[in-house]
Amino acid sequence: MSSQVTSVDPPMLAAAYAECRRLAQAHYENFPVASWLVPAGMRRHVAAVYAFARTADDFADEGTRTAEERIRLLEDWRHRLHACVTESNGRLESNDLDPHDRVFLALGATMRACTLPVALFDDLLDAFRQDITTTRYATWDEVLGYCRRSANPVGRIVLRIAGYNSETLDRSSDALCTALQLTNFWQDFGRDWQKGRLYVPTEEVAQWGARTEDLDDRRITDAWRGALGIAGGRTRNLFTKGRHVCEAVGGRLGCELRLTWLGGMRVLERVESSGYDVFADRPTLGFRDGAPLLWRALTWTLGSGPRS
Repeated sequence: MSSQVTSVDPPMLAAAYAECRRLAQAHYENFPVASWLVPAGMRRHVAAVYAFARTADDFADEGTRTAEERIRLLEDWRHRLHACVTESNGRLESNDLDPHDRVFLALGATMRACTLPVALFDDLLDAFRQDITTTRYATWDEVLGYCRRSANPVGRIVLRIAGYNSETLDRSSDALCTALQLTNFWQDFGRDWQKGRLYVPTEEVAQWGARTEDLDDRRITDAWRGALGIAGGRTRNLFTKGRHVCEAVGGRLGCELRLTWLGGMRVLERVESSGYDVFADRPTLGFRDGAPLLWRALTWTLGSGPRS
């Protein structure tokens, strides 16, 4: 992909990035868009990526559309993704752009400026499509394969926007992103079950003799604690492997990554300390966590960062 940005009317491009920032600020969750720690030069690019991913995720999860309608929307989104990288923006030069047009105008400029591989965005779309068609996973390999598409591309994209392109950093980032995705699964275990989704592999469920009927009754039994305990242990190991990227990336982005690592570990610890009974109380981070986590991120010791 060429790093030469196609010539676009500057006010129009500025308006496109502003639309992406508006969407990001309206829907900000765990994606590092609104954080003041993200370097200013990265923010518009990260916002463009977020706007692309947030809208596609909404196609997959929100509203009352049928599965077929959702898949059609995602495939159209994929077509527009590939077009925005290669086209000369001929159809996007009108002053009559809708919000989706603006997302792709900004995203195309970002992908060319930062040399972002389109394959990373295709992986995200594959994961959103999988959300529509898959509610159970037989093995850990299947669960981790989903995370490879749904979470890991985000870390790699952010690293490339920041100017990093290293296999070692990519592997560590993948571990951190997968750990964060898995933590979210265990945090939302009860909510996901109510939607018919289960991310603990069925092989693990069978090994522990856990019964889905107990989940219907919002009951976490010893068998489910055993299966979720294995899941938590795997997640902790991935957080350990993900430490390197937090220590190797410098500046404000490095602090953002350390804060993300510490926050994820804090949530995982609360899930574990609840006995995985997230039906009774879904563990979250609150206002009081902000200052301690930020202090630990700022005082992180290279090679032996503080436990959360």
